[in-house]
Amino acid sequence: MLVLSRKKGESIIIQDQIELTVLSVEGDIVKIGISAPKHVDIFRKEVYLSIQETNRESSAPVQSDLNALIDRLRGPQK
Repeated sequence: MLVLSRKKGESIIIQDQIELTVLSVEGDIVKIGISAPKHVDIFRKEVYLSIQETNRESSAPVQSDLNALIDRLRGPQK
């Protein structure tokens, strides 16, 4: 993990397209502004992890159903 120190108003650039700017620091709270192209998805980590878990849960029955369908199409095993 790269660790950088920034003060209010200072920025970090990621791959020429994403800019993170420290907007304010108040106690334990740091407000960060993010400028990025519209095609770049940006999520808080807890939201991202929730989305990933939901995707895993919703794809599990599909995979099971797909395996059952494949077995049925193959027919009885000799």
